[in-house]
Amino acid sequence: MRILHIAPGMDRTPALRSLEFLPHLIHYSGPDPSALLGAPACDVALLDATGSLGLAPGMADRLDTVGLQVPLLIVLTEGGLAAANQNWRAADIILAQAGPAEVEARLRLASAPVPAVEDDPGLTVAGPLIIDESSYTASAAGRHIDLTYKEFELLKFLAQHPGRVFTRAQLLQDVWGYDYYGGTRTVDVHIRRLRAKLGAELDSMIHTVRNVGYRFSPHAIEEDSHDQD
Repeated sequence: MRILHIAPGMDRTPALRSLEFLPHLIHYSGPDPSALLGAPACDVALLDATGSLGLAPGMADRLDTVGLQVPLLIVLTEGGLAAANQNWRAADIILAQAGPAEVEARLRLASAPVPAVEDDPGLTVAGPLIIDESSYTASAAGRHIDLTYKEFELLKFLAQHPGRVFTRAQLLQDVWGYDYYGGTRTVDVHIRRLRAKLGAELDSMIHTVRNVGYRFSPHAIEEDSHDQD
């Protein structure tokens, strides 16, 4: 395995001592983009953040910027674990005192290719969302989202038409059906409940388009021009 070891000052004395006992090819690099640009092709990137925790939050973005599309593992002290969060986009976190067997396992798992999801007509994948019609379940990153029947139908319909704006009347017609006599406020109530169940990290997938209706985007970014109910 080819490992890109990133450390301040291109430190060739890894904080992760177990690396010395593993049969991998290690290339050392500083954390600056100019140094990363000269890095060879590798299987994983290993950031030593034991002495410079501030490098961790932006390292994944920095790797993307220089074209290094590899899993990022971050080495931390036990005290640094309190700061770790998913925004770092790390494939894994390793404590500096981890033994060789643990380090080898984490490297192997991080570098393993993600198995492709076979096409399934009953499965809708929208960004991190997986919507399964056969079991009427929805999940995101392994988290089950508990939905009512209509909430599920509404989310499924929106996810199957990403980027398209629907009026409330259109959603009533397509999701609730022609024989539904309730008002369009029903749609607003269900959208509000859906956002609450999706959680703060995913609720922005459903945009409110002012004076029109709603649009679903699997890679949504909060926009000031879209009001949230």
